[in-house]
Amino acid sequence: MTSSRFTAACIQMRSCRDVATNIAVASALIRQAAAEGAQFIATPEMTSLLETDRQSQFEKTCEEGADLALAVFCDVAKDCHIWLLIGSLAVHASNDKLANRSFLIGPDGAVNARYDKIHMFDVDLAGGESYRESRNYAAGERAVLADLPWGKLGMSVCYDLRFPHLYRQLAQHGAGILSVPAAFTRQTGAAHWHILLRARAIETGCYVMAPAQGGEHECGRKTYGHSLIIAPWGEVVAELPHEETGFVMAEIDMAKVDEARARVPSLGHDRAYRFDES
Repeated sequence: MTSSRFTAACIQMRSCRDVATNIAVASALIRQAAAEGAQFIATPEMTSLLETDRQSQFEKTCEEGADLALAVFCDVAKDCHIWLLIGSLAVHASNDKLANRSFLIGPDGAVNARYDKIHMFDVDLAGGESYRESRNYAAGERAVLADLPWGKLGMSVCYDLRFPHLYRQLAQHGAGILSVPAAFTRQTGAAHWHILLRARAIETGCYVMAPAQGGEHECGRKTYGHSLIIAPWGEVVAELPHEETGFVMAEIDMAKVDEARARVPSLGHDRAYRFDES
């Protein structure tokens, strides 16, 4: 019988424009975390490439079946005998769109689940920062639950964090762990990262795994870092409190999911209501 306890790790990176470099950095950090006892390891959004130029994005990416990064990470998971969540890779979805796709890889090196980011980051920020993810990426259309030995994982990516109904429904369908790999901007991260992640944990009674990109990237983008692991009652149990590359680890006890939900059983208290406009 599988124990309800395991060790989890979140990898923090500063992905650049070179795929091979990013694969090497991520693989080394994954192997180090595994050597220190991590059984479930998660990497950030855009693990293998953080690129802002559309032409370069398409030139440096390919269809999933030919993706070198995915093949390497499958081998790493098998070598280390771990469960590995690759936060996301950019893969070709059509002739003119990519998918921002998260992968759960098992200890046998096989891909167990895939999730395409549903919510596109189309935002204009103060100071002139502007993002239009939907120009290059096709939005996903499916919520995804995946089986881990210790419970069910609800998968998401970055901007999904701002849509709490997704996480509520994942929890109501059995998720006890939520993955939120991200490349949050420094500006929005400083304002909202901790608050939103703790809220998602509290609202759902789930553990939240949030591996992040951090620092000033080669393409000029600035990301917030602060990779977090959060317990179901909302406590931050591990944090990398800066923007540097590295990882954090925490012991996870899935019994705390049931404890949190017993204390505030709000997942079972939904009621139908009407909306009246005056």
